[in-house]
Amino acid sequence: MANHSSLVSEFIFDGFSGLPHLQTFLFVVVLFMYTVSLAGNATITAVIKLNPVLHTPMYFFLTNLSLLEICYTTAIVPKMLVSLVSENRKISIWGCATQMYFFTLFGITECCLLAAMAYDRYVAICNPLRYTVIMNRGVCAQLSVASWSVGVIVGLGQTNYVFSLTYCGPNRINHFFCDIPPLLTLACGDTSMNVIAVYMVAVLFITTPFLLILTSYIFIISSILRMPSAEGRRKAFSTCSSHLIVVSLFYGSGIITYLRPKSSYSTEGDKLLALFYTVVTSMLNPIIYSLRNKEVKEALKRTVSSGLFPGKIK
Repeated sequence: MANHSSLVSEFIFDGFSGLPHLQTFLFVVVLFMYTVSLAGNATITAVIKLNPVLHTPMYFFLTNLSLLEICYTTAIVPKMLVSLVSENRKISIWGCATQMYFFTLFGITECCLLAAMAYDRYVAICNPLRYTVIMNRGVCAQLSVASWSVGVIVGLGQTNYVFSLTYCGPNRINHFFCDIPPLLTLACGDTSMNVIAVYMVAVLFITTPFLLILTSYIFIISSILRMPSAEGRRKAFSTCSSHLIVVSLFYGSGIITYLRPKSSYSTEGDKLLALFYTVVTSMLNPIIYSLRNKEVKEALKRTVSSGLFPGKIK
């Protein structure tokens, strides 16, 4: 951002100002979802950490995902809650850049991490005899580091690119956080190259991981259908279903937001969609993984029965 040039020193979020009678209701609902998200993801992380039986590649990635969800929502929700209950809807241009950077970082990292989780399920089901050899600690760590590294690089690149533009007014962001599309509408001059950059990032780091996940599950489903045992098929589908639901929720909303034509944007619709992929999916993820996963449910019961997390559970 060294070449940053701007006549605007701060932005103002419009948020849900078009629904003044629902501000308090939205505050309560969003606060509830945020609290459930933090508690749920923190619980999943603690349960996996405290139960050695869950120290496997699948749960290593799930721990990463839970920590990521905590960071993802925390980058957006606290400022949104303040905006809902006060007149202070301002954010400095540097604060806006920081929020955009972390939102992009965590969003892209989640795309890559979900692809890594799909690869883990592919190896577990399609090549079970070599699973422990292929998905060793080193490989898991490399996939995790690669996911976070891609997020860091893309976040820096996109944020620098957007904030190298000149913002000469107006300074009202028709959104509840500093997302790239609404900010580009406020920039002075030609933003066509920035729009192309957004599409390129979406194709490379949203669509490509999504296609890798689809490819993995084509092989996974094919292998499951060839299993002779009905119990084996049921168990295999059960271990994959939670991940498939999470992928559908996250990628579905993300692709609709960033890959549809600009002419089809709907301001209020975009806000509701953004609320879904920033808060709702983060709240649902730990619920999906705990309710649909027998190992997590049993580990949670053991953890609760042992008291307030006194130590590792055998």
